[in-house]
Amino acid sequence: MRSRYAADIRLEGMQDHPVDLIDLRGDCANCFGLCCVALPFTASADFAMDKDAGTPCRNLQDDHRCGIHARLRQSGFSGCTVYDCFGAGQKVSQVTFAGKDWRTGSREDARRMFDVFPVVRQLQELLWYLTEALTLPAARPLHAELREIRETTEELTRRSPQELAELDVSAHRQEVNVLLLKTSELARAGVRGRKKNRRGADLMGARLKGADLRGANLRGAYLIAADLTGADLRGADLIGADLRDTDLTDADLTDAFFLTQPQLNAARGSAGTRLPGSVTRPVHWTARL
Repeated sequence: MRSRYAADIRLEGMQDHPVDLIDLRGDCANCFGLCCVALPFTASADFAMDKDAGTPCRNLQDDHRCGIHARLRQSGFSGCTVYDCFGAGQKVSQVTFAGKDWRTGSREDARRMFDVFPVVRQLQELLWYLTEALTLPAARPLHAELREIRETTEELTRRSPQELAELDVSAHRQEVNVLLLKTSELARAGVRGRKKNRRGADLMGARLKGADLRGANLRGAYLIAADLTGADLRGADLIGADLRDTDLTDADLTDAFFLTQPQLNAARGSAGTRLPGSVTRPVHWTARL
């Protein structure tokens, strides 16, 4: 049975090879709990304790599953419910290291696995954006370039541990971002009316209830705890926007693009929040804690 998160996106020129979004989402069943080991976290409102990079979380079980997965938020680990590796966990576990478990391998293998995981995670995130860019009709003039750089990015994710450790991800990200910027301009140009440019803006705690943000450039905007209740975000570019505790109750994000599941998981919303098809409504939006 396919995951409820699975979705096929058929790219131009690749009609016989649908891209399954499940490959760009974390699949814990095929991962060795890498996010629970490789990444550090600090005791805060998001995590109930300190943990060093390379040290297994105390809640990680021998089968690489989380012992408190069903009650993470109640146990003080809401940060875990926000995180998504974009499929890096299963790729590093099953492809880069060919199914070799860090628990049973050498210490050197474990160290290399933990070092490589964040690198592949960044590349997988870029694949998410590039895949979405290829679904935007307005970006058709860029589809050939987008396909090419997507293939290059995919190839990078499959390199050896040593090659991945030496990879300059920042340089590659900059190259990808040039095309994503052009994609954004084309996509937003089709939205009627005057479009706001709030790229990188400090909008923390801003009162934007019912705001008209159609086609807005909100790339990298700080929207922490902002009130976007009932706001119109149709066709807005949300790449890198910080949506922690942002109130999206009844907001309309139809056709908003470059929005990721981790961003949405960090926000607050309701059953009335309208979302693009690339993401799913977080369970905690309607569930009682």
